[in-house]
Amino acid sequence: MSGEAAKSCFPPVARPDARVLVLGSLPGDASLQAGQYYAHPRNQFWPLMQAITGRSLVELAYAERLEALQQAGVALWDVIASARRRGSLDTAIRDQRANDLRELAQSLPRLRAVAFNGATAARAAGQLDGLALDILALPSSSPAHTLAFDRKLEVWRQLGRYL
Repeated sequence: MSGEAAKSCFPPVARPDARVLVLGSLPGDASLQAGQYYAHPRNQFWPLMQAITGRSLVELAYAERLEALQQAGVALWDVIASARRRGSLDTAIRDQRANDLRELAQSLPRLRAVAFNGATAARAAGQLDGLALDILALPSSSPAHTLAFDRKLEVWRQLGRYL
């Protein structure tokens, strides 16, 4: 397809004391351009995590956001290592190569739960079969997923019991 570009995920943001791993699909164009997870100004990830962790995140510089998130016991990564995609929609992802989620999960000794940010990410849950982890499928924080913030937060609040 004309206009498809090769895109790759960021490295995982994870410390050994992480209790929750939040997995997205593949960073969108705004995130790739900024070199930051969830950089689109209308993506609700940071406000959701701020509400769940009780830590100020939204107003912090990116490096400080990541540090605060990790201090709260949260790790980040994506299920797709690389793919071809025009734009930022998950429905446009082609020729994807998966990240090794199992290897990362097994490297985090305090991990209790893996949360998939959206339906595309959740399709990778099978990689974690047999591990003693709770698996959570969350509504996407993406602005393309038009569920109201309060409704998303109701489901995302499940993360709080692991932190």
